[in-house]
Amino acid sequence: MDADELLKSYRAGEKNFTQVSLHSANLSEVYLPGINLAGANLARASLSQANLRGANLIEANLTAASLWRTDLSRANLIWANLKAANLIRANLTKVDLYKASLMKADLRLANLRHADLSGVNLSGADLRYANLSGAFLAGANLRGANLTGANLSKTDLSHSILTKAILFKTDLSYVDFTEVDLTDLDLRYCLVSGEISPEQGLLEAG
Repeated sequence: MDADELLKSYRAGEKNFTQVSLHSANLSEVYLPGINLAGANLARASLSQANLRGANLIEANLTAASLWRTDLSRANLIWANLKAANLIRANLTKVDLYKASLMKADLRLANLRHADLSGVNLSGADLRYANLSGAFLAGANLRGANLTGANLSKTDLSHSILTKAILFKTDLSYVDFTEVDLTDLDLRYCLVSGEISPEQGLLEAG
């Protein structure tokens, strides 16, 4: 099945496209809310500015896919592979990304408010200025992730890995750091516990 066939079938009322292969397909700006693409191969597909609100993408392969400004709010992406995907400015509010792989994904300015990111692999991901407020990141792997300017307020980071993560001007207010090793992390310029740390004030004054 190619992109045109899928769109034609969707418009006719069909929403079940499990295991479909759309490698490198162009689906930019399409309107596909609630579509079932569980297990689909969408590697390197272009889905920029598409509406996939509430879509079922369980175990879908989205490796290196383009999802710039894509609406994935409330979508189910459990166990999905989004390695090296472009998710700049994507809407991922309340998305379920349990155990998904987002290694080296580009999530700059993405909206991940109240998303389930438990057990997710975000190692090496670019999360600069992303909004993760209220997200559930328990057990997440954030090794080497760039969280510059990101909003992590009220997130659950318990049991997560933050080794070599970049935390610069990151909002960490009211974060649950239970069983998290913060050794060697520079938090001087971060917002912690609702107040700017004293070290930050001193550094900025100097």
